[in-house]
Amino acid sequence: MTGQVWAMLLALSVLWGGSFFFVEIAVAAMPVLVLVWLRVALAAAALLVFLRLTGRAFPRDPAILLAFLGMGMLNNVIPFSLIAWGQTEISSGLASIINAMMPVSTVLLAHVLTEDEKLTPAKALGVALGFLGVAVLIGWDALGGIGAAVLGQLAVLVATVSYGCAGIFGRRFRQMGVDPVTTAAGQVMASTLLLALPMLVIGQPWAMAMPGGGVWLSTVALALFSTAFAYVLFFRILAAGGAGIVSLVTLLVPVSAVILGAVFLGERLETRHLAGMALIGTGLLCLDGRLVRHIVRLRARHGA
Repeated sequence: MTGQVWAMLLALSVLWGGSFFFVEIAVAAMPVLVLVWLRVALAAAALLVFLRLTGRAFPRDPAILLAFLGMGMLNNVIPFSLIAWGQTEISSGLASIINAMMPVSTVLLAHVLTEDEKLTPAKALGVALGFLGVAVLIGWDALGGIGAAVLGQLAVLVATVSYGCAGIFGRRFRQMGVDPVTTAAGQVMASTLLLALPMLVIGQPWAMAMPGGGVWLSTVALALFSTAFAYVLFFRILAAGGAGIVSLVTLLVPVSAVILGAVFLGERLETRHLAGMALIGTGLLCLDGRLVRHIVRLRARHGA
């Protein structure tokens, strides 16, 4: 991976790390589907304005529009709804650990469904170390509820599989000649349309109490930063590195959350945090190939 891809992954991890916080605030005051619809609708509006300001034409090709619908379903409608509902049943810490299964789903699916992203021993080791690092970082206490609220856990797990499918499905937009900003706009526009009727029928926004200012601020931040801008980065990484690489962001999200808490909230960095970060870092190096290449070089020098 290039330095630019690493930088985009880190930025995306910060944006998506904040999404768990924003969801936890907003979902306590509004129905899940209303929150999810507002998230994608506000993101779509912001991206459409950006497309207009930058002179980009929105695609009219039916094949591209149909692909937007598929991407919106796999990357937004299914996982957003499942994770938001799952967080009403389980803690955000446990949701984060389960969400870290996304690279596992992605590398396995990519191995079966693609020709250029096959599973290797280094990838398998890297994903395993990364997932273990997330569990250590967040803390084993978060696993205390693993035996309860099984449906909530299953919802988040299915969301990770949907994300994995989305990463593979989204590779086609580069082949279609659609740039990342337009792809992000098309995806959230499609999600807005797909969710409109379920949101009205199930969410019944007219029946909910008017949320406070903090809830609205969280919802807007969720839409603009953790959705609109985040998905522009997502599709840039996907185009540059593939589905397996973009899935690694879920391993970095907990790291970003811990570091941000230490810097801005004065939270204490504990030994488990450092140990978890070390495991995640080692896993990412395995996936990147640098650690393996370094070991091979050392062995070659020693043999020489």
